[in-house]
Amino acid sequence: MFTSDFPIFYVTVDVVLFAVREGRLEVLVVRRGEAPHEGRWALPGGFVGDDEELLAAARRELVEETGIAGEGLALEQLKTFGAPDRDRRPHRVVSVAYLAVTPNAELPTAGSDAREAEWRPVDDVTGHLAFDHDEILAEARARVASKLEYTRLAASFLPPTFTIAQLRGVYEAVWGLAIDPGNFQRKLRAATDFLASTGESVKPAGGRGRPAEVFRAIGEPFEALAVPVPRSSM
Repeated sequence: MFTSDFPIFYVTVDVVLFAVREGRLEVLVVRRGEAPHEGRWALPGGFVGDDEELLAAARRELVEETGIAGEGLALEQLKTFGAPDRDRRPHRVVSVAYLAVTPNAELPTAGSDAREAEWRPVDDVTGHLAFDHDEILAEARARVASKLEYTRLAASFLPPTFTIAQLRGVYEAVWGLAIDPGNFQRKLRAATDFLASTGESVKPAGGRGRPAEVFRAIGEPFEALAVPVPRSSM
């Protein structure tokens, strides 16, 4: 039998999946179906298998607890959380958190040890999550807000093609700011390595006004922009 002078640690993964729905930043949460914290809302996650990579475990837990496949999502490792009192179970539990955003806020289906799974506004669940998931959510929200300034991540909240007004809506939801449309458009057009015109246009909502040009994003979600889009300039 293996013995060690060092304490035994368990490793879990947690996933913070964001979407912008109806102009609000929302996060995917599950209601726990077992102890500890039975009945409370939490981030999707669970224990890592003996022969499992961390990222694979994060994708698996997302599917098992919410029914949402993580294969098409760009997941970035957020941070490791290991406070001694973060989990009530007998052995210490260290969690590796992952961050992702999606343009498709699919209807989740609860499974595994999750009793319910829902998209909820971030402001509504903040301060009410199990374990240290409020801390994890706060870290993720700050990371996304920061990433929007210097990466292409904002476009990952949207379908493959979109208008600048739709993109502005993402920045407003994540940053919690009302952004001047003209100033925003100038900033985005200055970032020549971010957007490419599709050559198409769409009529504005309600059918009034000039048609809006349609764009697609260039590059990968977490790739840096040559020209940042800082909040301070909005």
